[in-house]
Amino acid sequence: MKYHIEKNSVQETLIIPLYGRALCTRRFPELFSDPLAEELLERIDYDFSRLERRSDSVMQVFGALEVAMRQSDLAWEVRDYLTRHPRAAVVNLGCGLDQTGRACDNGACRIYNVDLPEVIAAREQLIPIGEREQNLSANLNDLTWCDAIHANVDGAVFFAAGVFYYFQTEQVRRLCAALAERFPGGRLVFDAAGPVAVKLMLKTWIRQAAIRDVNAYFSVKDAAKELEAWSNRIAVSSRGYMQGYQTLRGSGIRLLHRLLARIADGPMKLQIVRMDFAQDQNEW
Repeated sequence: MKYHIEKNSVQETLIIPLYGRALCTRRFPELFSDPLAEELLERIDYDFSRLERRSDSVMQVFGALEVAMRQSDLAWEVRDYLTRHPRAAVVNLGCGLDQTGRACDNGACRIYNVDLPEVIAAREQLIPIGEREQNLSANLNDLTWCDAIHANVDGAVFFAAGVFYYFQTEQVRRLCAALAERFPGGRLVFDAAGPVAVKLMLKTWIRQAAIRDVNAYFSVKDAAKELEAWSNRIAVSSRGYMQGYQTLRGSGIRLLHRLLARIADGPMKLQIVRMDFAQDQNEW
């Protein structure tokens, strides 16, 4: 039987990024491949007609490219960490139905997927857990979930895709500082954007949630300058996430897509932020 997902539910938030990864796999296999995303669409009971009707529009396709490039970039950073720490903990923060941890599996690391209970319930129905994999039902802002991460063997690499836009800046700061303190030698990578882009992305959600102080939500222009002050254990770097890791070229990529990518990485400040955690307070 197909797994039913209700409209206007927490689980519905899984659909758009999942559909984006499947669409990009279908349209741009030279850039991105996530065959499990396409398989999951077939196993979910949900009305995809609205998304399908717009699947040829420039903005819908570019949105899919954004989702796919973000996952590809984060995977690059995870694999890079694993080359030096092959037995590390790989932790997907706000995992949804994403399989980046498995895509980076080197046969020795341990994979953790962290998300809200409703999301983990859907994940466990749709994606059988692997041998070295653990799902954790938790609110990321309740840091007790960190107790379940066993990083004493060879460090830990954390990644979050499309998550921190919905957090207030102080919540992101607290989480980053706590991870740096608890997991010395670890790494955190996540996507971020400038204030204008965040307001555009969260426009509908902010209205529905009756949010008044939009400026309290996390955005960043210059990651190294703005975020290193959060902790003396953190070294920060960033790259544009549309073109910072690979060239946006191949069959089906249009000139307009590349123009939009330059705007995204430029004025909109869409970026992958990397935080490396010091082994001790005097390292940096």
